[in-house]
Amino acid sequence: MSKRTVLTGITTTGTPHLGNYVGAIKPAIESSRRDDVRACYFLADYHALIKCREPEVVHRSTLEIAATWMALGLDTDTAVFYRQSDIPEITELTWLLTCVTAKGLMNRAHAYKAAVQDNVEKGEDADFGIAMGLFSYPILMAADILMFNAHDVPVGRDQVQHLEMARDIGQRFNHHFGEHFVMPEAVVDDSVATLPGQDGRKMSKSYDNTIPLWLPEKKLRKAIMRIVTNSLEPGEPKQTEGSALFSIYSAFASAAQREEMAQAYADGIAWGDAKQKCFELINSELAPARESYEALIAEPAKVEAALQAGAERARAFTVPFMQQLRAAVGIRPLA
Repeated sequence: MSKRTVLTGITTTGTPHLGNYVGAIKPAIESSRRDDVRACYFLADYHALIKCREPEVVHRSTLEIAATWMALGLDTDTAVFYRQSDIPEITELTWLLTCVTAKGLMNRAHAYKAAVQDNVEKGEDADFGIAMGLFSYPILMAADILMFNAHDVPVGRDQVQHLEMARDIGQRFNHHFGEHFVMPEAVVDDSVATLPGQDGRKMSKSYDNTIPLWLPEKKLRKAIMRIVTNSLEPGEPKQTEGSALFSIYSAFASAAQREEMAQAYADGIAWGDAKQKCFELINSELAPARESYEALIAEPAKVEAALQAGAERARAFTVPFMQQLRAAVGIRPLA
């Protein structure tokens, strides 16, 4: 049976939160257990440098995110689990791809356009404060994907443009130098929740509204109790639509539990009771892995060993593939 390569990266710029878990980590680990999947999961530490200039944050985040995947059950003996910076072929490929990428394509990248728009609105020069890392990071992302000839890349809707760019760049390279790259497909699963944060907006470090994944039990309960709700009293029917609390509960609940909570909303459950049920549900799912996570954080050498083993497995593919790509562009021995 031929396997499809599924690739997912997570940027090392902070502590994993419930949104990361529900939106990326949990479905990725479930996917890695399928017999027809070759799972490539990586820590995008070079991507982190685009927006984070605090070395200790990047370093600590790398440990926390790697320990998270391992504690939650990723089998590092079957999945290819690696740190982006441990695969030098990725950065070499980035340059090969940069040489065939149209600047106009990069001009259309959402993050760059948003930064330009922000500058214009402030009366600044259009490119004020914009580093080349921000401008050209879609090429690094394309290299991440094309280096492993990924078939499927699970992304949120806001990332689909990057997959389209990776395809465009890969097609240009293939056109000039022969068929080397598989064209990746964006996998957008609308059933995977984009979790709201405590204030109801998308859970994001940018909004400072995240609920860290590995909070101790008491702090997790406190964080859930701070989720913003309206002023409806106990006994008054409540709407599930637009309720951040219901969305967060639903992301962890079974279909039967969701139905039961929806009925409780209609019956006028008190917000405190609803939050307590939400806490109990989330805590019951995370508690078994919390102990494993804390043990891994206390033993970073064990995490490092897993990443080094993953890099070795990854490079068994990337080193010969890079030699093939070098030869294709004319960089090869003279005799």
